[in-house]
Amino acid sequence: MRTGIRVIGLLVALAPAVGVSQPVPVHEWEVPWKNARPRDPIADRQGRVWFVGQAGNFVARLDPATGQFHRFAIDADAFPHTVNLDARGNAWFTGNRNGSVYRIDAASGKITRFAVPDSSVRDPHTIAVAPNGDLWFTAQFGNAVTRLNAATGQMRVVKMPEANWRPYGIAMDSKGRPWFDLFGTNRIGTIDPATMQLKTFPLPSDRARPRRIAVTTDDMVWYVDYVRGYIGRLDPRSGAVKEWQNPGGAASLPYAMTVDDQDRLWFVETGLKPNRLVGFDPKAEKFFGMTNIGGGDQPNTVRHMTFDKATGVIWFGTDLGTIGRAAVGSRNKPIS
Repeated sequence: MRTGIRVIGLLVALAPAVGVSQPVPVHEWEVPWKNARPRDPIADRQGRVWFVGQAGNFVARLDPATGQFHRFAIDADAFPHTVNLDARGNAWFTGNRNGSVYRIDAASGKITRFAVPDSSVRDPHTIAVAPNGDLWFTAQFGNAVTRLNAATGQMRVVKMPEANWRPYGIAMDSKGRPWFDLFGTNRIGTIDPATMQLKTFPLPSDRARPRRIAVTTDDMVWYVDYVRGYIGRLDPRSGAVKEWQNPGGAASLPYAMTVDDQDRLWFVETGLKPNRLVGFDPKAEKFFGMTNIGGGDQPNTVRHMTFDKATGVIWFGTDLGTIGRAAVGSRNKPIS
């Protein structure tokens, strides 16, 4: 049994020992298009699951009830990274190779392209939807975070003040502020939507490299440290940070991350074969629900996950070519 480390500001204290529990139910569908890197699935109100084929250059939709897939034709140079859904059910995805964001109209299926006005923001990455309908997205190598007004199509680009900060994962808080990992350094960032001013919070370890992020209902900001193998919590009010070492330790390479309807955090240890889904209960400060996902000893990575409140399941994609769900929530419907 491994005992983690909890970091409070610059003070270090022992965290509770890792807990053990039963795995959660998981089901995976094989995507019919090979070598596509299906990723970043998200469920719409009809229960259909949207995802992108980053390497295959497509956007697609899975009907879990029938197992049927539908593929959307997109620009040949897009190579989408992430898809998300707005309140009207429109699907928005990033063109990771052509400096664009696209909208698929929920009613007509029409695809509209929005080009980023700054040519240096060449790689739109992960996209999040604000409560007011604005879209926010990161650009890792473009070293920027951009806001897109969905009504007008206008964009505001915020460049990072230092090279190679590499904005990566992004999530919204209850006040409509975006929070994002700066994967090239040991910082978490946010932008004030009213002033567009950037603020960053340093993490205690210089070696920290936060990759994915989640926000709980109390507006605490959670991240996974890909390099050191920790899950951490940032209090935006005080800047205080607490960290717990993952069950898989320093070699766990935590990547995909989300939060469920009980404010429990879930992440995937991608340094393990097979990858392992891990839950973390902030109240008990214990890990639970450890579940292997993906196939055996084959190289695999789960890069991003979303939680569907309507069904109580996490949706994830794998480099092995599957879309999967894990039943973790408090309102689970029967799963076949």
